[in-house]
Amino acid sequence: MDERAGLRACAGCGALVPDPEGPTHRYIGASPGCWAAYGELSEREASDFRFMRYHQLSVDAYCAQHPGAPSPQAVRSVAVHLVALHLQLERGTPLEGLYAARQRVASLGKEGRLGLRWLEPPASMGEVTVLRALEARDPAEYGEVARLWAESVWWAWSAHHATVRLWAAF
Repeated sequence: MDERAGLRACAGCGALVPDPEGPTHRYIGASPGCWAAYGELSEREASDFRFMRYHQLSVDAYCAQHPGAPSPQAVRSVAVHLVALHLQLERGTPLEGLYAARQRVASLGKEGRLGLRWLEPPASMGEVTVLRALEARDPAEYGEVARLWAESVWWAWSAHHATVRLWAAF
């Protein structure tokens, strides 16, 4: 922890965020300060449809960047969000296809039919974090940052791309 600035590295993404007491998600591995920053970003998206158009990229980037600890929920979460990143970034899948793919991965994963397993998280979760997304001044810049963020996270998980592509093709 950087005592001078009152900042701490997020347990998930590594971003230096405030270190307040506060809520976190039960299986997404974010520190309270990072989770609060993501809440702020989500509020911005929900309040302005021009930002909301990038919501799928930001959700998938954030969740894949904060895998948490091995548990059935975390395994499914990482799988769902990595498959969605693959579909958006490599295949250009439209929103309807993303919703269907997420549901399929979550359902089949829960049933044990997809062979989901814990993927060892990368040492670095990518250079772009929720903090950079919050700095975007307008929807156009936010769109660029959301894309860079998603690409950064996707490439951080490159050791597992073959597995994720198999899950997406199931």
